[in-house]
Amino acid sequence: MASSFRRITRLLPMQCQLIRAHRHALSTVNRSLLQAHKVRSTSLSVLPRRNFSEVKQPRMQTFSVYRWDPAQPDAPKEVDYEVDVSDSPMILDILIKIKNQQDTSLSFRRSCREGICGSCAVNIDGTNTLACLCKTKPGANVKTRILPLPHCSIVKDLVGDLTLFYEHYKAIEPWLQRKTPKKDEAVEHYQSIEDRKKLDGMYECILCACCSTSCPSFWWNADKYFGPAALMQAFRWIDDSRDEFTEERLKRLNDAWKLYRCHGIMNCTNTCPKHLEPALAIQKIKHAIDNM
Repeated sequence: MASSFRRITRLLPMQCQLIRAHRHALSTVNRSLLQAHKVRSTSLSVLPRRNFSEVKQPRMQTFSVYRWDPAQPDAPKEVDYEVDVSDSPMILDILIKIKNQQDTSLSFRRSCREGICGSCAVNIDGTNTLACLCKTKPGANVKTRILPLPHCSIVKDLVGDLTLFYEHYKAIEPWLQRKTPKKDEAVEHYQSIEDRKKLDGMYECILCACCSTSCPSFWWNADKYFGPAALMQAFRWIDDSRDEFTEERLKRLNDAWKLYRCHGIMNCTNTCPKHLEPALAIQKIKHAIDNM
């Protein structure tokens, strides 16, 4: 018993030294953190304070907007609106501002404001794009033209009739089609990571119609030619490893009007607001038909 007590007594000074070293290290770290906090507080206090009550200076721009109501006898025209863009970064903000503050009769489509729904597609300064993704011009005293999508029948103002566009999309049967019945209805149709990557650049299409309404072949033969958007979505299902109707899909598209009116002028790819490549998908369909 006495020897055990002596051994414990000899260990005590070592433990005390370890405790003192640990406390010293902690105090050093705390002093460093306190000093860093003081430096940061000093640097932040030097920064200028933002004045949220400060009023932005008006920045006036002119927007020439297409106006026409087919139900009225008046001819189509463009109306100029002077708008302060200092608080309106996007063209869609401008259209909403015009409708709310200047002319409530203005008609246009809109929904998500985030480039997801495709509703607000219009022609801005000669380019088909989404109003919610198109920024207003810098500076003041500049003019911007806003027109409906070209070669569409006009419902009113900036609202075009997309009936044919959606009929062609419906015709490609844009859903998964299988011949083999599922063994378990509670389990999905699996595909590999590599097969899933093949769909990138196609599934992101939001059917805004910017590509199809920029295509001269669609302008001239909209009743027969499917157009870039529908054809790219057709290839999205043709290239899907889970779909088992690939041959049937290709046979339906093997038509002089539905597919081969595309002459590869690339308007569709150049104008796509989601930076997709419909022209490439169309060429891949043609190659797939050749290899059948």
